[in-house]
Amino acid sequence: CHPCVAMRVPMGPLSLLLALSLLSPRGSAGGSCPPRCVCASNLLSCSQANLSAVPAPLPRFTAVLDLSHNNVTRLRADWTPARLPHLHALLLSHNGLAFVSTEAFTHVPRLRHLDLSSNRLRTLDENLFSDLGELEVLLLYNNEITTVDRTAFENLGRLRKLYLGQNRIARFPLELLREGTRLPQLALLDLSANRLRAVPAGELQALPAWLRDRLYLHNNPLACDCLLFQLLDRGHRRHLSAVVDFQDELRCVLPGAPASIKILALAGQQPLNCSKAREAVLEAHLGDSVTLGCDSRWQGVRSRHWVTPGGERVLGDGGNGSVVLLANGSLQLRALRPEDAGTYACWVAGPLLNETLYVELLVHNFTLHGPHDTLNTAYTTLVGCILSVVLVLIYLYLTPCRCCCCRGTEKPPAPRDDSINSSVLSTTPNHAGGTGEPCGSHIASSAGTGQNGRFKGGGTPPLPTRQGPKAQRKVSDPDSVSSVFSDTPIVV
Repeated sequence: CHPCVAMRVPMGPLSLLLALSLLSPRGSAGGSCPPRCVCASNLLSCSQANLSAVPAPLPRFTAVLDLSHNNVTRLRADWTPARLPHLHALLLSHNGLAFVSTEAFTHVPRLRHLDLSSNRLRTLDENLFSDLGELEVLLLYNNEITTVDRTAFENLGRLRKLYLGQNRIARFPLELLREGTRLPQLALLDLSANRLRAVPAGELQALPAWLRDRLYLHNNPLACDCLLFQLLDRGHRRHLSAVVDFQDELRCVLPGAPASIKILALAGQQPLNCSKAREAVLEAHLGDSVTLGCDSRWQGVRSRHWVTPGGERVLGDGGNGSVVLLANGSLQLRALRPEDAGTYACWVAGPLLNETLYVELLVHNFTLHGPHDTLNTAYTTLVGCILSVVLVLIYLYLTPCRCCCCRGTEKPPAPRDDSINSSVLSTTPNHAGGTGEPCGSHIASSAGTGQNGRFKGGGTPPLPTRQGPKAQRKVSDPDSVSSVFSDTPIVV
């Protein structure tokens, strides 16, 4: 044969080995590509390979591992005995996965994307993902999850997207969102198509708008409630995507109703007759300090400014420091005055569109303790007036009689021509010639003689009744001004 033919025979195996080495860029030093898998650079694809376990050993340089559409039903702690420091994406969807060990992610601490969707997971146990401190996206939709432990997402400080739709969750620990410390970077939470019957609408309203914009609650058997309606109605007016894009799927159930109705259709409908709420209304009192939040849909916005009800643009400290623009975009008002009331506008320059938010401030014309102080003052004034009237009545009608036995005897009226002059110029007491009787014998004896040895009677005899206002005038008492100006000395 031709000499060149003999030389081609031993070259066949060498070319095959060379081709295999080209498939794995790190060669034998970094680990060979597992059987039934395809390796391309640092990507390892073992999808639809009919695998019942994770192939081993895995190359240390693997950055993306695709094990989807296989039969890996259990993910134990030793699925990768060696540490994979470069792995940042792990795909395990469509495997019938029913068990995941709490130590399954110990050797992959740099994981940022984890796909466990379309499996048969039923519970999310305590500290299940606590080793994934750099995880950003977690896909758990289309499973059979019924129980979610509140510590399952511990240490996920960088998690941005959490997909839990199409499960059997009856209660999700939404306090993880309210606290803001468990999942501080979370910007998307999908709880659609679960078994949620109630959500804390008031607490959800307090969440930042950029999180409510990606909080999906559609296709849940929610009970109709006016707070829930107002939450979604505000979101619809703010054009939040979680409400606008799924407004037909956001439905609720009325007691005794045969079918669910749209939540946004509850306005004015019996039996709830829900009323629409204003976007943002803040009430305060004179002298208070309040903070107006700029609740924008855009996360991390830095360009914003406020416009006061008077049309003044606030970019920093205003006036004497009573208006301050904070670093987070909120506007702080100090020592409120009545003229501070009105509608404030916050202008936000977002990454895609600009947004304008309005906050209405109501300033009550009294301090925080004003109503109580005013009420106490009114009661004090009223009691004082009543006591004054009672004292006047006592003085006018209940003054004790000088003669204890004559309390009921009314003094006879004085004659019309009686005047101060007659009593003043009189030289003797005005008691002579009277027909009136004394109060009693014991009084006469005890009284003795009056001044100048004369008997001092109890008063003058009654005169005929006269008509007119002067008929009610009383006769002067013997101890009145006539006795004061008498020429007879007073003996004590």
